[in-house]
Amino acid sequence: MGGSGSTPQIEKPAPSPAPAPPSLEFDKPWRDTPWGQKENLEKNLRELKLSDPKVKYIRILLTGEVGAGKSSFINSVSSAFQRRITTDALADNAGAAGMSFTKTYDTYYIRNGESVLPFVFNDIMGLESGESHGAHPDDIIKALEGLLKEGHNFNPIASAKKDDCKSETSLEDLTYCLVYVIAANKISMMTHDVIKKMRYIREKASSLGISQVIIMTMVDEACPLVRKDLQKIYTSKKIKEKMQECSNSIGVPVSYIFPVKNYHEEMDTQNDMDVLTLRALTRIVEIADDMLNKRKNDPKKC
Repeated sequence: MGGSGSTPQIEKPAPSPAPAPPSLEFDKPWRDTPWGQKENLEKNLRELKLSDPKVKYIRILLTGEVGAGKSSFINSVSSAFQRRITTDALADNAGAAGMSFTKTYDTYYIRNGESVLPFVFNDIMGLESGESHGAHPDDIIKALEGLLKEGHNFNPIASAKKDDCKSETSLEDLTYCLVYVIAANKISMMTHDVIKKMRYIREKASSLGISQVIIMTMVDEACPLVRKDLQKIYTSKKIKEKMQECSNSIGVPVSYIFPVKNYHEEMDTQNDMDVLTLRALTRIVEIADDMLNKRKNDPKKC
């Protein structure tokens, strides 16, 4: 019979290499940032001349969810000009307790040495879920119209009554830009109720002709790349995704959304943080001054 032949061995193909994980970065920054030009940004803001010489200050109103970093953004702006960490606006880790640390309507002036810059910020009680929690949306509308008195105590249950409001307003009382402050690491967790309040405020602000922007804070908490290197903020796919999420939720175009990192645990100011803050502030002030120019030329439309 037949001899016993050995069974031929069939070579198994080498396993395919595992697919490379998707890149977390774009090949190049999708938005230009003037890194290393803090001095120029600061100088331009310091030398700003408003389009209406009769107005000394343009007013910028901040609103947003509890713990998003409204007060911390004001402090970051102040710190950039003072070149040291400042705490003009009292801030707190309010998000942990779910309650707003800001209780009164106050105006914050930004100093550059001995001079005061021609724009001011108003902080407001944070927005919360529920009709009887956080800032009353109609109080924010009154603030936009310049009606809230300095030091007004916010009441989540009821908006300011007529006696608690100004009977007359000046051009400097009016809001020239509304800024929503949203935490990048919490945008996905914002409740429908808070988003609904923001959209209500946006609709009213739009009817008043007031431009609106978003300051997106806590970028380092949302993206590990940015936590290691802040200059990766516009190559990070995660940050752009979060900006788009902010835009979809509130309705503000991405071109009017500015990601920043507020001062929180730092002991000294840092150039990259200041550049992002001052670049965002430059656009906010430009937008606010455009509104001032509109009111100067055609006050009936505003």
